[in-house]
Amino acid sequence: MEGIVSDIDVTIVGGGIGGASLGGMLARAGLRVLILERETEFVDRVRGEWIAPWGVAELQRIGLYDRFVAAGGHHLATHIGYDELVDPAVAAAQPLPIGMLLPGVPGPLCLQHVVMQHEALAWACDGGADLRRGVADVQVVAGARPAVSFVHEGVTETVSPRLVVGADGRTSSVRRQLGLVLAEAPLDHLIAGLLIEGADAWPDELQAGGKVGDLHYLVFPQGRGRIRLYVDFDAADRGRFTGAGGAERLLAAFADMPCVPHADAIAQARPAGPCRSYPSQDAWLDAPVADGVVLIGDAAGYNDPIIGQGLSITLRDVRIVGGILTGGDDWSAATFASYVTERRERLRRLRASAEFATSLNARFTPRDLERRARAKQRTEADASLLMPVVAIFVGPELVDESYFTRAFHEQVFGT
Repeated sequence: MEGIVSDIDVTIVGGGIGGASLGGMLARAGLRVLILERETEFVDRVRGEWIAPWGVAELQRIGLYDRFVAAGGHHLATHIGYDELVDPAVAAAQPLPIGMLLPGVPGPLCLQHVVMQHEALAWACDGGADLRRGVADVQVVAGARPAVSFVHEGVTETVSPRLVVGADGRTSSVRRQLGLVLAEAPLDHLIAGLLIEGADAWPDELQAGGKVGDLHYLVFPQGRGRIRLYVDFDAADRGRFTGAGGAERLLAAFADMPCVPHADAIAQARPAGPCRSYPSQDAWLDAPVADGVVLIGDAAGYNDPIIGQGLSITLRDVRIVGGILTGGDDWSAATFASYVTERRERLRRLRASAEFATSLNARFTPRDLERRARAKQRTEADASLLMPVVAIFVGPELVDESYFTRAFHEQVFGT
C-alpha cells in the first residue's frame, strides 16, 4: 500500500469529548492514535453541559474527572421540581438529593461544552495521541484493514489503521459512508438552550425543572451566577426562540413563572452565548459497527436531550470500547458484540425514560394535560412510579427492567 501510512492502530474521526477521551485513553495504554477534527476552534453548540451522576462515574473511570473539575466543573447537590401543579412551598419541602444518589459521586457535573472539548483534546495530546485539526473531506473505507483519507492544510493524506472509530456526532459522515441509517422517534417537541450570566440570586447548587404553561424548563447552574437554561416546547412553534430577540424571549418566559422561586434572577440575567433550538427526539442504531469500524457517542445514535443523557452515554461508550481495544488483540467486529448488546439495551431503556419525561412535561394538548395531571397524582401517591426518572441520575442498568415497558408507561399515564 505505497503512499499509505499504516503504522497507526486507531484513527478517530471526531475530536470532540468522545473522540478525544477515547484517544487519550488508548494513547495512554500505548496504542498509536490519530485524531481527525474538522473544527479549528470549538464553538458553543448549546448542549452537552450537564453530566448525570452515572456519567460522572464514567468520567472518573476514564481518568478525566479531575481535569474537568480543575477547569471549573461545578457539582449540583439538589433538584427541585417547581411546577405549575405543585405549590412552591410543597416542592421546596421535597427536594431530591442528587448529590447523594451514587457513592463517590457528589452530584451531576456542569461545565461549558467548549471547555470540556478543549480539556479532553489537550488530555489526549498530552497522552501521546496525534491530532490533526481543520481536516476536510474525510473518506472512510471499511474492511479488515480499513482506510481513511482526508485533506489537511491542502494536502490529501491516507492512513490504514487497524481500526477506525467514528466519533463525529449526530450528522456523522462515517455512519453515512457505512450505509447505516438511524431509526428515529417521532418529533413532537423542540428544545432551546441559552447560557446566561449574572443570575447570582439563583442558588449555585440547585437545579430545577418542571412544566409551566406551554414550556418545560430546566435550570442547570455552572457556578458564579452562570446558568445553562433549556426549554422544551411544541414543535409546531419552531420559530419561538430563534432569530433576532430569541434570547430575550427565552429570558422573558421566566418572568411569567411565579411558581419558580428565584425565576426573577434568570429573567434579569444576561445572555452569555447564542440561543438555539434543535430537535428533541431519539435516534438509534441497533448495531453501530462494521468491519474495521466502530461508532461511539452521537454518531452511534442518541437519546432525546429532554433528559440530558448525551455526555453520559458517550462516556460509557468510551469506557467500554476503550476497554475492548486495550484488553486484547482481536479487534474484529465480533469482538464488539458485548458493546453492541449493552448499548442497544442502554439506549432502549433511556428512550423509555425520555418518553416518560416527555409525557410528563413536554406535551401540551388538552388531553395531554389531563393525562399529566392524573400522572402527577399517581406519582405523588407512589414515588416508585418515578423510577424512570431515577434512572436518569443513577444509570438505566440500576433500575429494574419492568419500569421501561409500555405496560408501565400506561400504568402511569393511561392509554
